[in-house]
Amino acid sequence: MAKFVLNSMLLGSTDAERLKAWYRDGFHAEVDGYGNLNLGGFGLVIEQRDDVTTKTVEPGRHIVNFEVEDIEAAAAHLRTLDVDWLVHPEDRGVGWFATLIDPDGNYVQLIQMKPEYFANL
Repeated sequence: MAKFVLNSMLLGSTDAERLKAWYRDGFHAEVDGYGNLNLGGFGLVIEQRDDVTTKTVEPGRHIVNFEVEDIEAAAAHLRTLDVDWLVHPEDRGVGWFATLIDPDGNYVQLIQMKPEYFANL
């Protein structure tokens, strides 16, 4: 049987260029020759669509997660871009988590796990 490897996800948007710029600027994404975003080896494809609403109606259905080394530094950078926060960085025991909202209403999470989390794997 073939091995399946998750390598990208597609976000449909009614304003793909705005959304793409938000992810590019906020998360220092590289843009490939097709206009797709490379986020540490994971591809984020943002496509103009006419079969989606301007704002998502179920923002918790899928959440884009970013592992960060320093959640406070990542949050400070994002604050310079005037993003909308659902939850500012907070300690949740095993790690630090923060949730922001992209221009289409999707939830995006920053995660910085504590060393003890990795020690228990």
